[in-house]
Amino acid sequence: MPRVRKGAARNKARKRILRKARGYYGTKSRHKQQAKVALMRAGQFAYRDRRNRKRDFRRLWITRITAACRMRGTRYSVFIHGIQQAGILLNRKMLSQIAIEDPATFDELVKTANEAVAAKSAA
Repeated sequence: MPRVRKGAARNKARKRILRKARGYYGTKSRHKQQAKVALMRAGQFAYRDRRNRKRDFRRLWITRITAACRMRGTRYSVFIHGIQQAGILLNRKMLSQIAIEDPATFDELVKTANEAVAAKSAA
């Protein structure tokens, strides 16, 4: 009985791997083994960075809110504490959007937060 060398299955697997590695530089897009390694690494980075993206955006929003607060003469921590004391349920993403797109509303939020902090400290 002749020996089976799984030609069709091997070619299909090779094509699948190389198709996923299209656009990679040099050997990584031409040789099956190098492409396989590159795809594994790419998958690991993608998995990690899907989580890191959430951190990065939160840092961006906090930076924007901090800058907007400093322009109005208050600190970020005082502002966030005051917002929580006043019972305003806006997340940092929305607060940063308001700071950019509607400065008048953000002024009101800062004023409300400062009043809440002052009322809490006076009591």
